[in-house]
Amino acid sequence: MHTFVLAGGCFWCLDAVYRTLNGVTDVVSGYAGGTVPHPSYEAVCTGDTGHAEVVAVSFDSDIIPDSVILDVFFTLHDPRQLNRQGNDVGTQYRSAMFYEDDLQKALFEAAIARAEELWGGGVVTTLEPLRDFYTAEEYHQNFFAKNPGQGYCVAVAVPKVNKVRASFSSYIRD
Repeated sequence: MHTFVLAGGCFWCLDAVYRTLNGVTDVVSGYAGGTVPHPSYEAVCTGDTGHAEVVAVSFDSDIIPDSVILDVFFTLHDPRQLNRQGNDVGTQYRSAMFYEDDLQKALFEAAIARAEELWGGGVVTTLEPLRDFYTAEEYHQNFFAKNPGQGYCVAVAVPKVNKVRASFSSYIRD
């Protein structure tokens, strides 16, 4: 079992997409990369804590390869946007990959190189050591499934889910 901690805009979208993939065993929305212990959503939203909205994606690499998990990440958000995704603006929405060890760092570096080709350069995704991961409040967990008609979910999450379903159809859950 492997776990990657990834930031690429609002964690609701990342959570929604990764839950559609075969081999993903758990997705936890949370916060990483900041300086304040146990931050709240409200504190993270100020941009003053240094945290990014992240998901911790746990998966079985015998079912879905590491490279696919990472290629999905670079397909579902625009890694060329600095500290934003669409209308979500601030360092909490940055594109970042939080590594636990040198092996993860190397996997993430290779994924960034593939993303540079996919997007034609200009990728601003940062590699950051994972120092702490704080689980987000319960209402953020599996938000899309609990709130499918919510405006943000319809406008932002649904197109991302559909894009990944089309691009990675062989990995989508039945």
